[in-house]
Amino acid sequence: MNERYEKNMNNENNKGVMVIGLGSMGMGAAKSCVKAGLTTYGVDINTELLNELKAFGAEAVSTNASDFASVIDTVLLLVVNASQVKHILFTSGLCENLSTGTTVMVSSTISATDAKDIEVKLKEKNLIMLDAPVSGGAVKAAAGEMTVMASGSEKAFENLAPVLGAVAGKVYKIGQDIGQGSTVKIVHQLLAGVHIAAAAEAMALAARANIPLDTMYDVVTNAAGNSWMFENRMQHVLDGDYSPKSMVDIFVKDLGLVSDTAKDLKFPLYLANPALSMFVNASNMGLGKEDDSAVIKIFSGIELPGGDK
Repeated sequence: MNERYEKNMNNENNKGVMVIGLGSMGMGAAKSCVKAGLTTYGVDINTELLNELKAFGAEAVSTNASDFASVIDTVLLLVVNASQVKHILFTSGLCENLSTGTTVMVSSTISATDAKDIEVKLKEKNLIMLDAPVSGGAVKAAAGEMTVMASGSEKAFENLAPVLGAVAGKVYKIGQDIGQGSTVKIVHQLLAGVHIAAAAEAMALAARANIPLDTMYDVVTNAAGNSWMFENRMQHVLDGDYSPKSMVDIFVKDLGLVSDTAKDLKFPLYLANPALSMFVNASNMGLGKEDDSAVIKIFSGIELPGGDK
């Protein structure tokens, strides 16, 4: 079920939201919370990002999430993986300092198993979890128009309504069982990763055939073979710009989660596993921190814009 949460600029009853992880998605989400009138606290290890959010209007920022534990009633986690989520919540001691009933929105891409494990530990501390991975990229995050795939209790959705209204264009209520939201995101990432891999392979083939890549790009984006990922990521290739909007290593992780999920379900994958191998190969070549479109560089014997071969 898709629900639209109103972007309410009158949030006097909101105690405060702490956004942890100010990468491309997290920064957009945090700024959207500020724009929506929410009392917003930002946490990251990068002080430049903290200063940026503070200048934008955040109430306060810190490298330590526990600094704000007593003044917030909702937490939004947008870090890279389950290991980071667990470290922040449990190893660092944040959960010990959060008030009873605080709602934790876990929006990292993680396995359903990890999501369930996190919920068990949060329940022990009388904290509420929403399993709520997101999609849409930095542009939609900045516009407060992310797509949220969420599962959890009605209480979790109710508590997080102001935050969801601030950051989301669409909220899909997958169900009440924690792990369902994460599974939907993993299936989505199968498509995203395969689309990028296929787009890179197609453009590499065009390059090998000496077809001008800007012509190839124009043809595809005006024909039936186009996809959002082709149009977005192959523009990076044309620009010769591999500064990371989403890194190669993100898809090593996410397609790894796809593979693990399929193994658990004893389900064959005919496209996702080869795509995973392409991203692993790119990472092994030292491209892991580059934009995921850099997967095109695994193809030898072609010349790419910007002088890459």
